[in-house]
Amino acid sequence: MLPQDLRYALRSLVKHPGFTAVAVACLALGIGVNATIFSVIDGVILRPIPFPDPDRLIVVHSRNHEQRINLGPLSYQDFKDLRDNVSTIESIAAFANRSLTVADAGGEPERYSGLTVSANLFSLIGERPIMGRDFMPGDDTPGAEPVVMLSHELWTLRYQQQPDIVGRAIMVNGRAHTVIGVMRPDFLFPENERLWVTIAPYQDAMPRDDRGAIHSVFARLKPGATRQQAESELTAIASRLAATYPKENENWTIATRTIDEWFLPQQVELVLLTMMGAVTLVLLIACANVANLLLARASVRHREISIRAALGAGRWRIVRQLLTEAVLIGLISAPLGIAIAWGGIRLIDAAMPPDQVPYFIRWSLDARSLAYTVVISLLTGIVFGLVPALQAVRSDLQSSLKEGGRGSAGGSRARLRNALVVAEVALSLVLLVGASLFVRSFLNLQGATVGFDTTPLMSLRFYLPGAAYEADDAKARRVDDIVRRVESLPGVEAAFASNFVPMGAGGGGGRVMVEGRAVDPGREPGIAFMGITPHMRQTIDVPLVAGRDMTDAEGSTLTPVALINQQMARRLWPDTDPIGRRFRMVEGSHQDWFTVVGVVTDFRHRQGNSTEPQGPAAYVPYPYEPTLNTGITIRVASGAPSSIMPAVREQVRAADPMLPLFAINTVEELRQLSYWQYGLFGSMFATFGAIALVLASIGVYGVLSYSVSQRVQEIGVRVALGAERRDVLRLIVGQGLRLAGWGILAGVVGAAAVTWIIQSILYNVTPTDPVSFGGVAFALVFISALASYLPARRALAVDPIVALRND
Repeated sequence: MLPQDLRYALRSLVKHPGFTAVAVACLALGIGVNATIFSVIDGVILRPIPFPDPDRLIVVHSRNHEQRINLGPLSYQDFKDLRDNVSTIESIAAFANRSLTVADAGGEPERYSGLTVSANLFSLIGERPIMGRDFMPGDDTPGAEPVVMLSHELWTLRYQQQPDIVGRAIMVNGRAHTVIGVMRPDFLFPENERLWVTIAPYQDAMPRDDRGAIHSVFARLKPGATRQQAESELTAIASRLAATYPKENENWTIATRTIDEWFLPQQVELVLLTMMGAVTLVLLIACANVANLLLARASVRHREISIRAALGAGRWRIVRQLLTEAVLIGLISAPLGIAIAWGGIRLIDAAMPPDQVPYFIRWSLDARSLAYTVVISLLTGIVFGLVPALQAVRSDLQSSLKEGGRGSAGGSRARLRNALVVAEVALSLVLLVGASLFVRSFLNLQGATVGFDTTPLMSLRFYLPGAAYEADDAKARRVDDIVRRVESLPGVEAAFASNFVPMGAGGGGGRVMVEGRAVDPGREPGIAFMGITPHMRQTIDVPLVAGRDMTDAEGSTLTPVALINQQMARRLWPDTDPIGRRFRMVEGSHQDWFTVVGVVTDFRHRQGNSTEPQGPAAYVPYPYEPTLNTGITIRVASGAPSSIMPAVREQVRAADPMLPLFAINTVEELRQLSYWQYGLFGSMFATFGAIALVLASIGVYGVLSYSVSQRVQEIGVRVALGAERRDVLRLIVGQGLRLAGWGILAGVVGAAAVTWIIQSILYNVTPTDPVSFGGVAFALVFISALASYLPARRALAVDPIVALRND
C-alpha cells in the first residue's frame, strides 16, 4: 500500500505546484539552518576529544582565593614537585606557548607558533610521530642537546617533505636543534602549533613564584582513580609546598577540571547551544507555516476526503495518505536544505579568521550531518502533517457530502490555524529579541572606546634569536636601534617598542609594594607592568593628565621612572597626588623603586567583551623589561598604515637580517579581530531572525488570506447592507492584530526566560533591553498589520453583487 500512497501523494503535489513550492521553500529554510548549526555543534561539542580514554585526562591549575585566581597556571618548580610526589596520576606533563624562529641554510628566518613540552606529553595524549622518534626523558633535562619535533605542515611548506629531515640540525631561536621526528598531517596540538621543543631548557631556571611560565598541565589518572581523589592528593602536596616555601607558595593550592572543560569554555558551549535553540525555533515556525497550509488545503479537499470515506476508505487509511503527503514534502525539502547548509558552512568558514579554531575541531556535511538532515526531514513531515491529517477526518463526512463542492471552514480548524499563527509570532519574537541583543552587543563592542584612535597605527613583532641577544642590554640596544631607524622613515610620525602591542596584548605584570604602606604578604595590589621605549604617548596619542612624559634618555636607560594610568593612580593613591610617589615590584629580578613622573589616560591593551575598564598599569623604560619577542607600534602621517611596511622591513633587515617579522597588522585590524566572534554570532542570529520574520509574515498572511476567501459572501452581505469599507477593513486587520497581540504576549514571556540564560555572553546590554523588546514587538505588529491589510484590500475589491452570487 505504501507505493500506492507515495504515487498518489506525488501526483497530488505535482498537481498543485504553488502549494508545493511554498511548503518546500519554508521547510528547506528551517531544515537548512538546522543542518548548518548541527554540523558546527557536532564538530565542536558532540565529537569526543581525539585522545584515548579522555575521561581519564584532567587539567591541573593553581588556585589562590586571596588573589581571586581560580584556574591559574602553575610554576615549573611546583609542577616538578607535583610530578615527583603524586600517586593517583599515571603521567603528568606540562606545556607552554613559545614563539619559535626557524632558520637554516638557504632559507629566510620564519617565526612559528610553537610549544615547549614535557618529554612525556605526546605519549600521555596517545600521539606518536609518523617519522623519527618521540621525545625521551633525557631530552628534557637542563643541558641536554636541543631537539625539535616538526608538524607535517611545517615539514611540507618549509622543507618540501624532504625524507632526510630527521637527524638534520636546524636553527631554532638561534640555537642548533636536531630534528627527531615529524607528526601526522592533522596534528597541531594544542590548537594550531607548528613545532615542539622540550620544556626544561626553557623553564628549569625559572623561579618558583613565576606562575606565568607554563600554559597548562595535563594529567592522566591511574586506572580506577577519580578526579576528586587526584585533586585531594595534589592539594595536600600543595599544602606541604606552601609550608616549605611560604614566601612563594602561601595561599596557593590546586584546582582541576576535565579535558572537555579545558578545550571547550562554557561561554562557547552556551553560544552554540543558543544558536541551536534559535534554528530549532526557525524550524518550528516553518512547521507551523506548512501545517497551516495543509489545514487550508484539507478544507478545500474535504469533499474529496468524504467521497473516499463513503467508498470504504477507513479513517486511518485517509490519515496515512495525508501523512504520506506531508512526509514526502519533508523529504523533498531535504536536498534543498542540504544545499542551504552547504552554503551556510562555507559562509561560516569564510567569516572566521585563520587559526582561530583548534586543529581538531572541524565541521562539514559529513555522513552524520546528512543522516541528521534526513531524520529531521522525516520528523518535520510527521510533526506538521499529523495534526492536519487527524483534523481532516474528524468532521461529519455525511454533512460534507451534502455541502457540495464548497470548502468548509470549521470552527475547530480555524481555531487551530489561529493558534499556529500565535505560536509563530511568539517564536519569532523570542528569536528576534535574541538576535537584537547579539547585534547590539556587537555594535557596542564595535563602538566601544579603547582610549585612542587606532586608524593611523601599524603594528608588528620581531624575535631576537641566538646567543647575541641573551644579555638584556644587547636586546635593549638592538630594539633602540630599530625604533630609531623606523622613526626616521618618511611618513612616520612616531614609533615605540614594547613587550606589548596596543590591542594585541602582551606585557607582564605582578604585585607591587607602595612606599610607606605596609601590606600583608600576598595581599599586595596587582598591576600590568610594561617596558616601553620613548614616544609611546606620541605614537598612540594618549593625553597626559598629570606630571610629565618620560624623556628619551630615561626611556633608553635603566632609570627608575614610570608613567602610570589613571586606574593605577586611583587604586594605589586614591586620596593623594601620585606624582613623585614610589613603588616596586614584589617579584622579579629588578627591585628598583620606580618614581611616578606622569599619569596618562586609561587605554586598553586589548579589546574584549569585558565591561571593566583597563586595569592598573605602569609603563617603565624598556631596558627594565627587554624581551626576545618585541612589538613595534608605528604612527603614520597619512594614508593606509600598511603602506609603510616595505620600508620598515628594509630597516629591520638592515639592523639584523636574521630577525623574523610576524604578527603584522594594523591596530584597527587587531581591534576588530578581538570581537570577530560577536560579529559572526550577530550576523547568524540576525539571519535566523530575518528568516523567522519572513516565515511569520507568510503565516499571518496565509491564514488571513484563506479566512477572507471563506468569508467573501459574508463581506458582500455586510457591504450590501451598508457597512463602510473601512469597517470591514478594520474587522479583518483587527483579527490579524489580535493574533499578533497574543503571540507577542506569549513571546515576551519566552524571550525574558531565554535572555536571562544568555546574559553572560552579552556585552554592555541588559537581557531585558527595552529597545530590543519594544523594537521587535513594534516590527511584528507592523508586519502583522501589513499581512492583514493585503487580503482585506483584495476582498473589498470584489463587487458585492458578485460576492452574493458566489457559491
